[in-house]
Amino acid sequence: MSDPNFPKDLNIKPLNAANSKYGTPTAFDDDFDLQAQQDAIHAYGIAGRVWEASYPMITYLNPPPSWLFDPPMLLKEKDRKPYSILELGSGTGIAASCMAEILREKDLLIVTDLPEARVCPLLEKNLSRHKSQPCCLAVRPLAWGSAEHAQKIKNEFRSLSLTHIVCSDLVYFPELLAPLLRSLIHLTSRNFSRPDEETTVVISYMIRSLTKEAPFWSTLGLWFKFYPVSYLSPREKPLGDREEEWHRFGSGLDDQVFVFIAHRRPESHKWTVPDSDVDLLLGTGANGKPYPQSDDTFESLLLLSMED
Repeated sequence: MSDPNFPKDLNIKPLNAANSKYGTPTAFDDDFDLQAQQDAIHAYGIAGRVWEASYPMITYLNPPPSWLFDPPMLLKEKDRKPYSILELGSGTGIAASCMAEILREKDLLIVTDLPEARVCPLLEKNLSRHKSQPCCLAVRPLAWGSAEHAQKIKNEFRSLSLTHIVCSDLVYFPELLAPLLRSLIHLTSRNFSRPDEETTVVISYMIRSLTKEAPFWSTLGLWFKFYPVSYLSPREKPLGDREEEWHRFGSGLDDQVFVFIAHRRPESHKWTVPDSDVDLLLGTGANGKPYPQSDDTFESLLLLSMED
């Protein structure tokens, strides 16, 4: 495959965060402003742009004090256990920058993207200001679908048990959907997770081409249980006895944006993952059955969104 960050006829412009309707601008927006993005796009293609669903992700990871989410991410929770977070396809590193500002001593944040000169140098540059943060921050190569790259990370961080995997606006190219799913299945296997709990996967997503993107969700639902994050905004907090009105985070926007929480189906750890990307995306092997299958979770969520 040619470099996925430089598809044919690439013509993209930076995202203007000041006008973003997808979430709350961050305190470090200057590090990812229009000029910084333009320079990064020239050098790194698609990976150099901040994508729309990054901002809902940032708002969820570091919510304003007056916002409530269900379930909450709890990065700021005082008494929580240490987190080990791996971000896939980190691109510019804007979501990782947000997390690095919040995470504390004994937390581990592994930020990943394509190896060597393809994206990791951009992450090193954009995250250099966070090296003094108390958490352990590491930039490592991890191409989607590469068990070799994943195992190198596991070997380096020998006691690694991932508590979270973060995927910020990664569902777009049809050719990359199966490798992305393969990495999610691999990184949530017993080799990478704690024995007493499933790794939490956080996915932000904006619909761009539903026909091309739907196969990912219909197969993800076979291997993972997933559901959208809900929120209660400041102006919708209850007054007196008024009932709280929770909404799906991302509803009410012109573009359909979601933030999902996903966990492996416990029984799926016994299934055989097919070697073929085509078979994997068709659902072959799920439920231990050697033929294509699909899940309708995402389809049902879309129908509910139309009713909102």
